[in-house]
Amino acid sequence: MMDFLMQCRAIVGDAYVLDAPADMGPFLTDWRGRFTGKALAVLRPGSVEQVAALVRACVSHRVALVPQGGNTGLVLGSVPDASGAQVVLSLARLNNIRQIDPVNRTMTVDAGCILQQIQEAAAAEDCLFPLSLAAEGSCTIGGNLSTNAGGTAVLRYGNTRELCLGLEVVTPQGEVWSGLRGLRKDNTGYDLRDLFIGAEGTLGIITGAVLKLYPQPKASITALAALPSPAAAQQLLVLMQDYCGSSLTGFELMSRYCLELVAEQFPQLPKPFATPHPQYVLLELSSSESEQHAVGLLEQAIGAALERDVINDAVVATSVAQSAGLWQLREHIPLAQAKVGKNIKHDISLPVSRIADFIAVTGPLLDAAFPGCQLVCFGHLGDGNLHYNVAPPVGISNEDFLANQLKVNRVVHDSVVSFGGSISAEHGIGALKRDELAHYKSAVELNMMRAIKAALDPLGIMNPGKIL
Repeated sequence: MMDFLMQCRAIVGDAYVLDAPADMGPFLTDWRGRFTGKALAVLRPGSVEQVAALVRACVSHRVALVPQGGNTGLVLGSVPDASGAQVVLSLARLNNIRQIDPVNRTMTVDAGCILQQIQEAAAAEDCLFPLSLAAEGSCTIGGNLSTNAGGTAVLRYGNTRELCLGLEVVTPQGEVWSGLRGLRKDNTGYDLRDLFIGAEGTLGIITGAVLKLYPQPKASITALAALPSPAAAQQLLVLMQDYCGSSLTGFELMSRYCLELVAEQFPQLPKPFATPHPQYVLLELSSSESEQHAVGLLEQAIGAALERDVINDAVVATSVAQSAGLWQLREHIPLAQAKVGKNIKHDISLPVSRIADFIAVTGPLLDAAFPGCQLVCFGHLGDGNLHYNVAPPVGISNEDFLANQLKVNRVVHDSVVSFGGSISAEHGIGALKRDELAHYKSAVELNMMRAIKAALDPLGIMNPGKIL
C-alpha cells in the first residue's frame, strides 16, 4: 500500500495523511467509546477536488473508505472496522460557509461545517437554521445529512432531510455531482438528493449542501408540565397543537426516573416541582409576532390542560436563564446515564397515538425477561421518537447486562414493530444495527436497497459493512 499512500500524499500533502497510531487515534473510536477500529490511514482533504482525487486513488487501488464528519454518531457508522485495510476520509477541513442568501432563505455550506457554526452564521443574518442537537458544538452538517439527524425541533421544522434543498456529492467513481440548487420546486427526474441523505456515506460522500433558513422568531417561551401518564402527554400534545398550531416547536417527554437520575447526578440543576410526578413534558413555543403573543398562547393552552385534568402542574420560564435551566434537565439525561454506567440504548419511532400503549406493554415484557431492569424513557414525543434505554438491575454489572444486548433488543424491537414503528428514528443503522435491519426489513425492501448500492458503488468501497 506504499504506492497508494504516496499518491494520497501527493494529492493532499504529507501533513494531511495520518498513518501513525497516535495521530489516527481520535478518528478510530466511536463517540460512546464502545469500539475502536483500525485504519490504513486517515486522509484529511482540504477541497472538493482533493476529495474526488482521493476517491479515484481508492478506486485505483481497491481501498475501501469510511467518510467521517464530527464522529459523533451512535451506531458505529463513522469508524473503520478492525481489518486495518480501510482509510478514514475526514471532511473536517471542508468547513467554509460558501454563501448566505437572506432573500431566498438559503445557506450554502461545506460538509465539514460544525452545526453550531451554521446556526451562528444564520443568526448573524437575522435568520434561523433550526436543526438543534446535543452534539451541535462538534457534529458536522455532512454527518447530519448522512444520518438524516433529527433533534429537538423536528415537530415544527422536520428532520435534516426537510432542511436541505440541494447537495454536492463525490460519487464512488470520484466524480463530482453538483446539485447545489436553492430551489423549493424542481421536478426534473429522480430525486438524487434524497438518495444520499440518510445513506450514511454508503453511496457517496456529501461535500456541500444548500440549507433552508427561516425567519428568527421574535420570542420563545419554555414550560415544564407534570403529568399523570404518557397517555396524558398524548392528550396534551393534541391540545397544544389545537391552541398553538405551528408555534409549538418543542415537545419532549421525560419519565420520573429520568429526572430523578438527573437530580442525583447533577444536584445543581433546577428542581421545578416540590413533589415528583410520573411523567413530564418540556414545551417550547416560538412566536413570529411577540413575547406577549407567545405567553398568551401558552397561558390559554396550559389553563385548558389544567381544567381538563390533562396535567397536574406546570412551571413557565420567565427568563432566558430559567428557560436554559429547564432545557438542561432534558439535555442532561444522557449525561446522567453515562455517569451511572452502561445501558442498552434504543432510538425508536412510533405513531404518536401508539406511544402510551407501547410504553405500557413493553415495560412489563422487559421486567419479566430481566427482573429489576431500569427504563430510561425520554424523547421527542411530538414527532414520535423515543429514546428507550434499558439499564441493568441493581447488583448486576454493566458487562453481564450488556451480554444480553441481543435479547433486550429483540424484546424492544419486536414490540416496536408490533406497534407499527421503526427500530431507528434518528441515529441511523451503521454497523451496530445492521443485523437488526436485516431481521426486520422485508426482502423486497432489502433487495431494492442492495440494487441501489450495487448500481452506484459496484466496487463496494463506500463505507462497507454499514447499513447492508
